[in-house]
Amino acid sequence: MDGDIRLRQRLAAGDDGALQHAYDHFSSLVHGLALRVTRSREAAEEITQDVFVHLWENPYAFDPGRGTLRTWLAMLAHRRAVDWVRREERQRRLLDAVERTEPAVPILDVIIADETGVRVRHAVAALPQRLREAVELAYYRGRTYRQAAIELGLPEGTVKSRIRSGLRTIADALAEEEGAP
Repeated sequence: MDGDIRLRQRLAAGDDGALQHAYDHFSSLVHGLALRVTRSREAAEEITQDVFVHLWENPYAFDPGRGTLRTWLAMLAHRRAVDWVRREERQRRLLDAVERTEPAVPILDVIIADETGVRVRHAVAALPQRLREAVELAYYRGRTYRQAAIELGLPEGTVKSRIRSGLRTIADALAEEEGAP
């Protein structure tokens, strides 16, 4: 126990030799424990490094009055290894859940819809103004043909006819684009 107290004092004073001494005596214990819990060499190496960095940066975190340095380092390694396992398990469950769920809209459908939307907007913009106004009110502003007729100050039949004519012109323009090389 006196050796642990002196070692902590040397660590607190920034003595590199004290860290080397602790590492030489306890690294195989820390690494073995971390490896047993995580079953991963890489994780065990990372945990071992992390434990000794923590000891170096926080020498007073170890309290010789509560136990030996060996016990404290083993406890620290075990906690960090368990945390690593839990984190890995959470990530695995999340990835499994993501892989099991289908995207709400396949990405190809989104791309096609976006491209189609651009083509439709260009076709609407190319309409004569009288047809464009009726189509925009009905399809972009959500007006019924009766509401559009009131806003345009035109008979309902005229607005219906303009909307139908505008839609036919848009459909023809899109069909022509598809047929073009």
